Amino acid sequence: QVQLVESGGGLVQAGESLRLSCVASGRIFRIDAMGWYRQAPGKQRELVALATSSGTTNYADSVKGRFTISRDNAKNTAVLQMNSLKPEDTAVYYCYLRVTRPYWGQGTQVTVSS
Repeated sequence: QVQLVESGGGLVQAGESLRLSCVASGRIFRIDAMGWYRQAPGKQRELVALATSSGTTNYADSVKGRFTISRDNAKNTAVLQMNSLKPEDTAVYYCYLRVTRPYWGQGTQVTVSS
């Protein structure tokens, strides 16, 4: 069984920063990818940032230059540093892990006020 524990969400004002962390535990032998998705009210879940085992990173166009994902493979963690936050970044952010199959965290709320 694999578990994902997220932390770091909250309420901030536009222009401020937040740091989301995700720790994976359980029967994990090799991580193919780890990252973050988000879902705003009334919208579909979308990719925010993803880091693969090959070292590549992918970002949504809307967050490029503002968000940075990093991974600690030894600790099975992924961190999303979010700078210059905008009200449109408001959403529930879900940690994503792909090993033999995808796993999702429970989500953490990020609210950015204008």
